[in-house]
Amino acid sequence: MTESPILETEFPLATAGDIAVMNLGSARLQSWSRFWQSPQQVGVAEYIVEQEQTTLQFLSDVAALDRLDALVERFARNDIDPLRVALILAQVASTKHHFSEAREHLQKIEAWGPLPPAANRLLLSIDQACGNKLGAVLETRRQMAAESGRLEDLVPLGALLSDLREFDEADDVYQQAFRSYQDVSPFALAWVCFQLGVLWGELVPETQPSRAEKWYRKAIDYVPDYVKARVHLSEVYLEHKMIGDAKAILIPALASGDPEVDWRFSEVMIAQGKPLDGKTHLESAARGFEALLDKHLLAFADHGAEFYSGSGDDPDRAFELASVNLANRPTLRAFEQTYEAALCDGQVEAASDILSAARIRWGASHAFGISPLADARE
Repeated sequence: MTESPILETEFPLATAGDIAVMNLGSARLQSWSRFWQSPQQVGVAEYIVEQEQTTLQFLSDVAALDRLDALVERFARNDIDPLRVALILAQVASTKHHFSEAREHLQKIEAWGPLPPAANRLLLSIDQACGNKLGAVLETRRQMAAESGRLEDLVPLGALLSDLREFDEADDVYQQAFRSYQDVSPFALAWVCFQLGVLWGELVPETQPSRAEKWYRKAIDYVPDYVKARVHLSEVYLEHKMIGDAKAILIPALASGDPEVDWRFSEVMIAQGKPLDGKTHLESAARGFEALLDKHLLAFADHGAEFYSGSGDDPDRAFELASVNLANRPTLRAFEQTYEAALCDGQVEAASDILSAARIRWGASHAFGISPLADARE
């Protein structure tokens, strides 16, 4: 796994991230205004879904999920094309990780005839998110990426290759995504950078922190308000005792209200010898996670499980949440997380059952062969 040859001068130029965020906020408010005036207006609700998804992804504004709930409630009460309604409902359900519900809405569309392209893309994303029919998904992703050569098709292919533990090929695909990009929006480019940071900082068997740091930093260069990129970069710094750097990268994200920011900031405070401040931020993180889990359990079960497996120090809760996530999306990563949570909670029999189920579902795959579960014993 050699360093990618891309040079700084090869990174595409884009609109300044702070300007793009302001433009997003302004456009989103304008879209909502048009929607409330005329909910049935073609394209407006669809555009709002896209804008709110972007707001959630980059700014960690979880209120976007509540706003989307309000949209579908109003949208479904109007005399609108039922196919449009079903697709919007499926998109929102998928955003909230309610994948079974999303499939039901797509099945209603299919009852009217062949799925339109947007619905087909959504179904493909749901299958990928749930680790379902990945051989067919991979074939389709490869074909789409080859035909279009567009970032929007290349990044999902790279993400799937990462899930399948084909790390070098995933890196190549992400690099191609950069070189194919023809727009000036920084969001898509920051998305690629973040995926590369996760690839080299978390997914490969032997992580490469300096490589991950480069990509997380580039993601933040493109979109300074990218909360998740700041959180993940802070983890790299914390792991290598770069406490001042971790603190500096997190401070701008504290206002987001994302409990993961408070979680990592609590670790910074403790590392700086400020246990009381650390406790305050840890308690804030716990309240934040529980508030999210109370309203949007499926969307945050895996993050909550990670928190309670770590600083949250509640193995029972961690195992409970990991199990919820596994039932919802039985990916190899979800099996790994739930198995570890079961062991940490002393649930030996449950861990054995999880391992057995993982082997049945994933045992024949290349990904399982390099998974920690491959060497585990029932």
